Amino acid sequence: MEFTLWDIVRNLLVGMQWTLLLSLVAFICGGVAGLLVLLGRLSDNFVLRGAAKGYIELFQGTPLLMQLFMVFFGIALFGVDISAWMAAAIALTLFTSAFLAETWRGCVEAIPRGQWEASGSLAMTRLEQMRYVILPQALRIAVAPTVGFSVQVVKGTAVTSIIGFTELTKTGGMLANATFEPFLIYGLVAVGYFMLCYPLSLSARYLERRLHAPA
Repeated sequence: MEFTLWDIVRNLLVGMQWTLLLSLVAFICGGVAGLLVLLGRLSDNFVLRGAAKGYIELFQGTPLLMQLFMVFFGIALFGVDISAWMAAAIALTLFTSAFLAETWRGCVEAIPRGQWEASGSLAMTRLEQMRYVILPQALRIAVAPTVGFSVQVVKGTAVTSIIGFTELTKTGGMLANATFEPFLIYGLVAVGYFMLCYPLSLSARYLERRLHAPA
């Protein structure tokens, strides 16, 4: 079967849609989970603090590929049939949550100690301090690194091709095998990733200027 340039581009666009969808799911779910881990990391309870620290170190200290294999093959050991899509979403969510939680912790700790003391003098609980005083200020600092990390999430989806999830890289590999044009195919794959990642980089710069966040 012969492939025209349009056939190649059309198939790559389908793969790029799955890459974008997986990135969005991982980033949104990872952000929610990361916020919970952050609260545990900043908790006064040493058990929660220790558990959150261990969680972060586990997922930061092991390769994403290994995490993907553990989810995909580990869950299957319990007799649960898990799809490549679900395994990829779970693994990337865990990976994303750990990195975002640690990034946000740094942003929270960048807030002057006087802000904690001032809000504490108003009889606010620690949760109220975080919600009304600390997090709104930390948000300005966190915008650039958070959006910047989303680029890493998009590029990280390429690893999911190993377990058979048909995203942009996997689609490119199948097309390269079918057309015997690896330079053309992987060149177009690189263009696809650039089209996804470059707008995120521009958005980070715009939001950084808009919120007057320090570099």
